[in-house]
Amino acid sequence: MQTNLAPEFKNTADGQAAEAILRKCVHCGFCTATCPTYQLLGDELDGPRGRIYLMKQVLEGETPTRKTQLHLDRCLTCRNCESTCPSGVDYGHLVDIGRKIVEAKVPRPAGERFVRWALKEGLTSPLFGPAMKMGQLVRGLMPASLKAKVPAKQDAGTWPTRTHARRVLMLAGCVQPAMMPNINSATARVLDAAGIQTVVAAKAGCCGAVKFHLNDQDGGKAEMRANIDAWWPYIESGVEAIVMNASGCGVTVKDYGHSLKDDPTYAAKAARISELTKDLSELLPELVEKLRSQVVTQAGQVAFHPPCTLQHGQQLRGGVEKHLGELGFQVNVSRVEPHLCCGSAGTYSVLNPELAYQLRDRKLGNLNELQAEVIVSANIGCITHLQSGTDTPVRHWIELLDEVLFPARR
Repeated sequence: MQTNLAPEFKNTADGQAAEAILRKCVHCGFCTATCPTYQLLGDELDGPRGRIYLMKQVLEGETPTRKTQLHLDRCLTCRNCESTCPSGVDYGHLVDIGRKIVEAKVPRPAGERFVRWALKEGLTSPLFGPAMKMGQLVRGLMPASLKAKVPAKQDAGTWPTRTHARRVLMLAGCVQPAMMPNINSATARVLDAAGIQTVVAAKAGCCGAVKFHLNDQDGGKAEMRANIDAWWPYIESGVEAIVMNASGCGVTVKDYGHSLKDDPTYAAKAARISELTKDLSELLPELVEKLRSQVVTQAGQVAFHPPCTLQHGQQLRGGVEKHLGELGFQVNVSRVEPHLCCGSAGTYSVLNPELAYQLRDRKLGNLNELQAEVIVSANIGCITHLQSGTDTPVRHWIELLDEVLFPARR
């Protein structure tokens, strides 16, 4: 794709990065076939190719409008288009740049600004945990729309106390400890059974994704730097990996090296953090070997929903279902649109509920055909969003593995 950047972008880091990405695009349109919002709306501007044209126009000097902003807002950033693209267009980084530029040029109404501010500050606040506890106390009195965002109170079980020579860091996450604490403790128990100690750095907080993708990129980068500072002493002392059990956090932390590449103080450290970061599923081959004798196989069909941040963002496919199958689980993935987003997409389900719930119901319809007793996924957002539309239990796959370990470690 030919480009002619406007003078205000020509010699900037964002402009040069965007131009390099744009020039890879051959506007073939393969991406539209797998774009969730194009599937729903049928509008070229609500597909990757159309959004790329919009961003190209802005970078070439055309004034963006609220309509431009709307089409970029509707993007789930699922990165399905990247998996489909034959030319290797880095759409995820391009849309980050485009949104940042449009946000600076197009004022939002006061109501929109408040909601986005409340999300980026509230979800990452230390007060989120106490607020969630209060919400769970009155959950039965809530309207359905709010109740869907507040999961029932969950027992986290016990945290292992043994020490091991092998240690990994784990990011607790900003919302997961309050919403579904058993995911973190189940992770620690399973790794403990395999002879690996899980360490949580007290000062590590949100991965930065919430603020970054709500166009507070400076705020998101500040959280990234804070995490690097919190993790660095552990890295120097020899932890072997940073394990992520929320694929949405994992894809962000694996991108720290890119996000902070122009920061002279943090660039090298950020690159090292990205190298060390692994999704929990990447440890499954080793866990299978070490835990096979301890697992008591249980019957029952399991449906796996691979999050977009796992299959498209991290390009990790097939591992969860393959390795859980080796441990005796009967795991199936829907053959109908397994690539399609469930509609959660971080804060998307709050900001674009109509589209998000259409995608949720479409995904659940496909999963329900598997007639599974439980649906599992690998990201807190997907789990919560899917659970809001079904009575079938929706859980993290690590919780299933935790429950069948023998002896029980709860």
